[in-house]
Amino acid sequence: MQLKYRSFVGDISINKTQTPEVQPISSQLQEPEIIKHILIGSPKTVTTTMQVLQQLGYADIQNWSPLLATENPGEVMSILTRYITA
Repeated sequence: MQLKYRSFVGDISINKTQTPEVQPISSQLQEPEIIKHILIGSPKTVTTTMQVLQQLGYADIQNWSPLLATENPGEVMSILTRYITA
């Protein structure tokens, strides 16, 4: 069993004063991930929520889709797509 562990880890007899070289992961090399937010409710509630998110600095109102009617009377929806880099 120890042989399997040794082959996985490699040569464990390295000098303990050596520090392994660590390569930082650059966020510029990572692809942005997509997240979509959907607001559904009355036109007043949806637009008020958009305004709150803008005041919080999360999303500008112009980045949301226009209000789209749903199948339910008096209900609309709006979609925001953001690209997030971790």
